[in-house]
Order: sequence, then C-alpha cells, then structure tokens
Amino acid sequence: MVELYFYILRLNCKLLCRCPTSKALWAQLLCGWVLGSELTFELPDNAKQCFYEDIIMGTKCTLEFQVVTGGHYDVDCRLEDPDGTTLYKEMKKQYDSFTFTAPKNGTYKFCFSNEGFQTRMESACVSIHEALKSVIDYQTHFRLREAQGRSRAEDLNTRVAFWSIGEAIILLVVSISQVVLLRSFFSDKKTTTTRIGS
Repeated sequence: MVELYFYILRLNCKLLCRCPTSKALWAQLLCGWVLGSELTFELPDNAKQCFYEDIIMGTKCTLEFQVVTGGHYDVDCRLEDPDGTTLYKEMKKQYDSFTFTAPKNGTYKFCFSNEGFQTRMESACVSIHEALKSVIDYQTHFRLREAQGRSRAEDLNTRVAFWSIGEAIILLVVSISQVVLLRSFFSDKKTTTTRIGS
C-alpha cells in the first residue's frame, strides 16, 4: 500500500484592459485566479486510481505528486486530455511535477497506479527462492563432503590405533627378549661333567 500526495494547480487570467498604467497592471494581476486541488490518499497494492478535473482550454496547470510512505516509494502516473490523448506518462517515480496548458475544454484524467509492483515482488520472490535453492544445494554438497571426510578420518584413526597396538606388542616382545638374553649372559652356568666309560 502506498500513501500518495497529489496536487493540481490551475491558473487563469483574463486581461481587462490593455493600457500600460500602473492601475491597469494591478487590475490585471488581481483579475486572475488560482484554483488548486490537493489531497493525500492511499493506493492499495496492485491497484490503479484515477481522478478527474474539468479544465478550460488555455488554462495553465501544474500536476505535482509525491509518494509519502509505503511500497517502493514510486508509482506510475498518467495524464490524459478529454479525448484520451496522453499528455504525460511517467513510470516508477517517487515524485514529479508537470506543467501544461490545457489544449481543449473538458474533463482531464489523472491516474496513479502501482500495478507493476506485484510482478516485481513476485520476480523478487522467485529470485530469492532460486538463491535459497542454490544455498541448499551447496549445503548438501558440503554435508556429503564432510561425511566422506569424517569416514576417512575415522578409518585412518582405526588403522593408526591398530598400528599403535601392534607396535606396542612388538616393543613388549622385543623388550622381554632382550631382558631374557641379557640375563642369560650374566647367569652362572653350572657345567656338569659326565664321565664316559667308567
């Protein structure tokens, strides 16, 4: 939803006399009138809202608008004369001002819309969804790689543990053998002599 400020200013002046005196100049200034319409309204999402103003031919008008809050702070604006000819068209503007002189008598149409925003929001959602899917794919890939790495590490850990146990057993056997061998060098051997033939 967008909150929009809209202002149309109409300036009309008719000359009363053409003499160049100062009184005539003041009379010319005072003879003109300025009419304006101003309003602030809410434009719902994916909506179009039009306003109509009766304008006399030759009237100098200024259309001014500004998005106050909401949405992407931009709207589409279109101004059409009584025959439906587009005098002004701007897309995705946050604010703008357009001055024109009415080419003919009639009802002029001022339209504001944010109809394209829904499709932009949907396309943004689709791109976010695609990005999240690629993140999920990357996470799955890295989880598989982590599981393979963990399996290899556990297998290697088991082999190292068995190798260490085997080395410890071999070291123990070698140590016991050396102790027995060294003892045999230093032990007293009783030599027994046996006589043959007596």
